[in-house]
Amino acid sequence: MTKNTIFILLLISALFTSCIPIKDLVYLQDKNSTGEQNTISAVQTKPYRLQTNDVLSITIKAIDPKLVSIFSTTESALTVGKTESALYFDGFTVNDHGNIRMPVLGEINVIGYTLEEVRITIEKKLLEEYFKSEANIFVTVKLAGFKYTINGEVGSTGTKTLFQEHVNIMEAIANAGDINTVGDRKTVTVIRQTPTGVLMNNIDLTDVNVMKSPYYYLQPNDYIYVKPLRQKTWGTGQTGIQSIGTIITLLSLATTVYLIIKN
Repeated sequence: MTKNTIFILLLISALFTSCIPIKDLVYLQDKNSTGEQNTISAVQTKPYRLQTNDVLSITIKAIDPKLVSIFSTTESALTVGKTESALYFDGFTVNDHGNIRMPVLGEINVIGYTLEEVRITIEKKLLEEYFKSEANIFVTVKLAGFKYTINGEVGSTGTKTLFQEHVNIMEAIANAGDINTVGDRKTVTVIRQTPTGVLMNNIDLTDVNVMKSPYYYLQPNDYIYVKPLRQKTWGTGQTGIQSIGTIITLLSLATTVYLIIKN
């Protein structure tokens, strides 16, 4: 086998091992495609149950606004357009004992409850102790933003807040600037805090069947980690052109060292 043949084989081998295949970069591929359109079954998600440090947006309305003004925060900072910091300081935070503290109503235990259950509890308390049904009390309870944390090979890491009720992992990643070229889309880790402990699961975002996973739709305070591919640690480049450039540089360096030593 000639030196040229060995060089060509090494070059081809380096290209195949260092380049990132297109199949590792494309989301939601139908890997069992039969040429027919497939319908993905909807994921049955369980209602989120409140945990400590959650921040709630609670509004109480009535026919006469003066009747319920005392139950609200000083500024209705929980309206659209307010900053995240305003939501944090003026919202109702679930403390370490699982309670929120509201004007006049005092301490209300909400740990482990759904938002709908908290709404019913507050409305019932108001009607039993302060108002009659004729007042037409209208209570709204929401999370003051959907918060999650994302780390690893994405455009923008950190804790993010989206102002919507349901967030899937594709939306969360897009909000973080997408996964970098060297990010592993096949093994994205979701860490979830539950009342019974911490759950951790890996999901494959290149497979369309990920939409059937209970981790496809996030829950508030989920942590997402995108680990790097091996190509990042090799440093040979992410594309064929980059890999060729790296190999040529190394060969040039080796040739230069060889000539210096020989002379």
